[in-house]
Amino acid sequence: MSDSGHDLGIDAGHDPVLMRQTLEGLNLQPGQTVVDCTLGRGGHASAIAHRLGAGGLLIGIDSDPRNLEFASRRVGASGAAARVRFFHANFAELTDVLAAANATTVDGVLADLGLSTNQLFDEHYGLSFAHPMPLDMRLDPRLDTTAADLVNTMREDDLADVLYELAQERYSRRIARKIAEARRQSPINTTDRLAELVRSAIPRSGGARGPGGARKRGGAPEKIDPATRTFLALRIAVNREVENLAALLGQAPRALSPGGRFAVISFQSTEDRLVNQAFRSAEQAGLLKVLTTKPVTPTDQELAANPRSRSAKLRVAERV
Repeated sequence: MSDSGHDLGIDAGHDPVLMRQTLEGLNLQPGQTVVDCTLGRGGHASAIAHRLGAGGLLIGIDSDPRNLEFASRRVGASGAAARVRFFHANFAELTDVLAAANATTVDGVLADLGLSTNQLFDEHYGLSFAHPMPLDMRLDPRLDTTAADLVNTMREDDLADVLYELAQERYSRRIARKIAEARRQSPINTTDRLAELVRSAIPRSGGARGPGGARKRGGAPEKIDPATRTFLALRIAVNREVENLAALLGQAPRALSPGGRFAVISFQSTEDRLVNQAFRSAEQAGLLKVLTTKPVTPTDQELAANPRSRSAKLRVAERV
C-alpha cells in the first residue's frame, strides 16, 4: 500500500458507468469523507470530489498503479476543491487504508468492479485475445501468479473447476483437457495461443451466450468469442477478485458513519450475487438498510452511448 497525489492535467480515456445514479445513490454532501475503492480512470472520483467541496475529503484506492497515476492527475486537474488522498492498494485493504488516512469513519464508499477500457487493450496487462499479448492478467504488480502460471501448472481437474465455478463455462472439462495436452508440448505463454486452444475445444454453437448465459435486450443470444469465459475466469482467479470482494463487503459497512452510503457497481452475475447476499445479511444484522430493492441498470440512452455498460448493476445500502 502506498500513498501518492498529483495535480497535472490529463485527458480522460474511459467512460464511467451509471454516473448520475451513483452520485444520487451516495447522497453526497459538502464536507463529507468518501472512499472511491476503484479509481480506474478517475471519472467517478472527479465528480465526487466536486460534490464534496473544500471541506470534503476524497480517499482514492486502486490496485493498478498505472490507473492510480492517471486518476490522481485527472482528479487534480478537474478543479475540485476537496482534499484528496490516493493509495495503491486493493479494496480488500480498506481498513488499513482508512487507518493510514486517519479516517475513523467515512460517509460514503464506492466500488466499481468493472475493468477500465485501457486495461483490456494494453498488452501490459495481457487480458485481451484481440491481439497477441503475454498471458499475464495481473492488475496489481504486487501479485506473484500470472495467468500463464495457472494454465501451465494447475492440475487439469482444478483448472476445469476454476473455469466452471468462476465463469460458468459449460465446456470447462474439454478446455482443460485441451490445455493440458498443449502444454505438454510447450508452455502456453500468450493470449492468442490460449484463445485458439479454447476455441478448438468448443463446438461452433457453444459460444452463443455471454458469461452466465447473458442475453441482449429483446431476448436474442449475445454472440461472444468462445474464449471469453475462460479469460474471465482466469482474470478473476489471478486477481483473487472473489476473495477481495468478500473482504470489502465485510469491511465497508463497519467503516461507514450512521447514514453513510455504500454503493457497488458489478458487471458479472457472480459479483452481483455476492453483493446482494452481503447487503441482505448486513440488513438482517441491523447494520445496513438496503436502498435498492432491485439493481439499478443503465438507461437506453447510456447503453446507446456506451454499449460496454450493458451488464452494469448498481446496488446501494445505507448504514443504520
